[in-house]
Amino acid sequence: MGAGRLDTAGASWSVLLRTAPSSLQPARLHSWACSSFSCKSQGSLAVVVAGSARPSTCCHPAGRGSRLPKVYCIISCIGCFGLFSKILDEVEKRHQISVAVIYPFMQGLREAAFPAPGKTVTLKSFIPDSGTEFISLTRPLDSHLEHVDFRSLLRCLRFEQILQIFASAVLERRIIFLAEDLSTLSQCIHAAAALLYPFSWAHTYIPVVPESLLDTVCCPTPFMVGVQMRFRQQVMDSPMEEVLLVNLCEGTFLMSVGDEKDILPPKLQDDILESLGQGINEFETASEQLNEHVSGPFVQFFVKTVGHYASYIKREANGQGRFQERAFYKALTSKTNRRFVKKFVKTQLFSLFIQEAEKSKHPPAGYFQQKILEYEEQKKQKKSREKTVK
Repeated sequence: MGAGRLDTAGASWSVLLRTAPSSLQPARLHSWACSSFSCKSQGSLAVVVAGSARPSTCCHPAGRGSRLPKVYCIISCIGCFGLFSKILDEVEKRHQISVAVIYPFMQGLREAAFPAPGKTVTLKSFIPDSGTEFISLTRPLDSHLEHVDFRSLLRCLRFEQILQIFASAVLERRIIFLAEDLSTLSQCIHAAAALLYPFSWAHTYIPVVPESLLDTVCCPTPFMVGVQMRFRQQVMDSPMEEVLLVNLCEGTFLMSVGDEKDILPPKLQDDILESLGQGINEFETASEQLNEHVSGPFVQFFVKTVGHYASYIKREANGQGRFQERAFYKALTSKTNRRFVKKFVKTQLFSLFIQEAEKSKHPPAGYFQQKILEYEEQKKQKKSREKTVK
């Protein structure tokens, strides 16, 4: 983390950053390299999440009124926007006093251990005229819905269409979103990618494709991109293969492969649609509750299909795990579930997830693991009740 300053006037301010390497895990933030970052607003605070297939940025003005041409930016391989926003608030508070007050705070931050999921780190910081402050920074147990808003996606599409987009993304197909409004594009594509939790889209991901990169839609590899409606005809005339083209303005599919309704097991599709429809109107204005309501059924889908993965990672003497793929999908009693999982285990989504699981001796703590444990407990209770009845 760090900041730099360019003392020349202009609409775009280039800032030199000291950034943690993309391979950084929760550890002491002390290895830094220089890179550059541009932000068109003067006096901005920014969060940048890097080191993944989809780096993200979040900027907001620092202070009110006239501002200095300066950007404070955080770069991290971990997407904890709430935590980073609190850090930037502290930076802004010190910036209004003196730039010199910022650096002791940043130094303390660099020397502190990055909190593990669900844990808190407390920093001691001195501010002139205020004295010593203790700042608590808590990393959420799971941050998969941070910076996600499903409202735009729900306004533009029906549940059945969202389910088909999800199915296409699960099999890593090519998906294009069309919309007039830039914010609609970025919100919808980000929401669609968030439905894949606990897996992460590892292919081309461009929320708003610039005109110079429109040829991206011709790529033979998987992609998830957003294109402004004014380029619709140009996209339609491009040589594309097996693509799902989503018109967010009209809520229609302009192009599709044709089998999107058949990718997921029918029973699990019905479960998702039923859960989505229950009490949806109650969450129209509550973004956080709505996010949990929409995301939940998709998380449950993965719990039911692949939630048993940890039982099929066999450990060698050196602690390295080896995933037993064949035994894993054969453990599923439902033929339709097994047929789907046999395809899903071949995707990059699943491969990357399993590679991380093989490295870890214990399943990572988080929302997904919590739901797996709850599901297993429900199955035990159901078996116990059935035995009692007999």
